[in-house]
Order: sequence, then C-alpha cells, then structure tokens
Amino acid sequence: MRRGLAFGVLAACGLAGLVLAFSLTVTPVAGADGGTTGTDPTTTEPPAATDSTTTTTTTTTTVPEPRVIAAGVTVGHVSVGGLTYAEARAAVGEAFAKPLTLVVSPTRKITATPRQLGAYPRLTAAVRSALTVRRSGFNVPLPVDVSAERIDAYASALGKKLERAPVDSRLILYHLAPRITKDLPGRHLNRVIATRQLVLALKTQNRDPIKLRFQSIAPSMSPASFPHVIVIKRGTHELTLYKGDSVQRQFGVATGQSIYPTPLGRFEIIVKLRDPWWYPPQGSAWAKGEKPVPPGAGNPLGTRWMGISSPNVGIHGTPNAASIGYSASHGCIRMRISEAEWLFDHVTVGTTVFIVGA
Repeated sequence: MRRGLAFGVLAACGLAGLVLAFSLTVTPVAGADGGTTGTDPTTTEPPAATDSTTTTTTTTTTVPEPRVIAAGVTVGHVSVGGLTYAEARAAVGEAFAKPLTLVVSPTRKITATPRQLGAYPRLTAAVRSALTVRRSGFNVPLPVDVSAERIDAYASALGKKLERAPVDSRLILYHLAPRITKDLPGRHLNRVIATRQLVLALKTQNRDPIKLRFQSIAPSMSPASFPHVIVIKRGTHELTLYKGDSVQRQFGVATGQSIYPTPLGRFEIIVKLRDPWWYPPQGSAWAKGEKPVPPGAGNPLGTRWMGISSPNVGIHGTPNAASIGYSASHGCIRMRISEAEWLFDHVTVGTTVFIVGA
C-alpha cells in the first residue's frame, strides 16, 4: 500500500517536470538585443507585477505657451508685434492716453487728455483683431468713441479763456506833449475749426501739436486815428501842430483876455469854414449891438474858421496881426491869416485840441 502511494507520487512529479520542460522550449523571452531567446535565463527580465483588481493611469498636462501677435503688426500705429494680448492692450492704451498739445502762441501751450475730451478707445476689439493678423506691416485701426458734446463744451470753455478784447490806442498829454499809446488787436478762437482738429487728432491717434486758429479783432482806434494833434499853450501864446506825436509846426497866437479867458481842457475841431461870416455871440455883453460881418478884409475871423467843442470858441485868422503874442481876444485863438489858412489845410474835423495853461 505504501509502496504504491510512493510510486504514484513519483509519477506525478515526473509528469509535471515534463510539462515544465515543454513550456520552456515554446515560450519566447525578450533578450538583451530586443530579439527573442529560448534558454538563456540571464537575458530574461522578470515580468512586471500585476494586480488583477487595480489599474494605474498616469496623465501628463501640457501648459500652452502664451499666444503672441505676429511680428510687424501695429494697432493704431503702435507696434505690438511679439506681444501678448495683455501686453499689447497696455501698450496701445498708454499711447492713446498721451495728452494733446494745443499751441496758443509761440510762447504758450496747453494740454488736454483724451479723457478730459470724452474720448475712449476700443482696445479689446482692436487687440483681438491684431491676434488674427499674420501679415507683417499690417496696421489694425483703433476705433475711438468721441463725445461731440464734450468736445464742443471744451472748445467753448477754451474760447472764453483765450479770447482777448482789442485795446484801442489812446491819445494822452504827457509833459505838455501828446503821446499815443499802442493799439493791440483782439482775438476770437475759431471754435468750429478747433473742434474738428481735436476730433481728428483723437480719431487718428495723432499727437502732433495742434496750432489753434484765431480770428483777429481790429481795435477801433489806432495810432493812425490821430494823424494830427494841436496843443495850445495859453500862457506863452503858442500853438503847436503835431503829426502823431512829432512836432510838425509851431505858431504864435493871441489868446483870451483875463476877463474872457480861453478855456482849458481837451477839445476837438467840430466845424471848418472858408471865408466865414462873423456873427455876434448871443448873450455876450461885449458883442451887444454888433452886427454880422460878411467875408472880406474887415472880417474879425479872417478867411478861415476852425470851431472847437467849446461854445463860441475857435481858431481863426485875424486882420489885427499886432495882437499876436498877447491875451487880446474874447476867448478865441487868433492866428495870422496866412498861417490860419495853412493850418486849415492840415487838420480835419475831429482833430484833437489840447489847451493848457503853460
């Protein structure tokens, strides 16, 4: 019984050995050179351990590089080639935000920012469009929203700030001589043109200086408004004709008696008469009972009369040349007849007459 059992065991073991040997001869094993070998155990890698219930999966995440704009592309003429969206947006926005320079005169400039003017660029749309461009040198336009109301309001306020009223020349007496001050033209900002200039600069992103245009306003009185000026010195009995503020000619005259003084002040010639009639001044005691005198050799006014803006007073010739240099008249300014005629031809209605006490 025992002997049979042992024989059976030995038989089973022998059968198992035969099976193992057979399997080794038919199963290929990867060798060191990537081929297959049959019997060299030193070139066989052990099989990887497996677990019939667990599967391990390894996932590799790839981070994409930031997308950049093609080389040579510009947005609103700002170079953005090689920049990312964020970088390009910042660069274009910074360039657009630069202030506009407005030239008032060679010595005065003012600035205004696009935000002050109510202008806003569409950065997002423009930069996104630039990302799709693949042609070097291509410029993507930058759309700009401009508030017409804000521009008009700014131009109006600017005009009020920069407008200047004209300054007239003035005639003054300085040290008993006439002086004519310089005139100065005024200016008015052309607001329509200024508005167009601002809108165009904002729309095109142009930051070149903008020269503002003004309309000149001429003064009503210039140095030419005072071609001649007469200065009469009552105390020294002198009449001086000035051309502007330069002496043209001087004359000796007679002025009023102390009881009938020639008035002092600033006057102007209001009437000129050739060969005038003389009429007795109404209300004057010294002329009471006198009758009008026609033109001629005996006329108290000579041949010329230049009435000034003082009642019953004028510059005229006199047949009594001996009175020149004295206080001899009833308030008028007497001249030699030939000299009165010369003066008559060189002055006009409106000529200023200064009478001073010197």
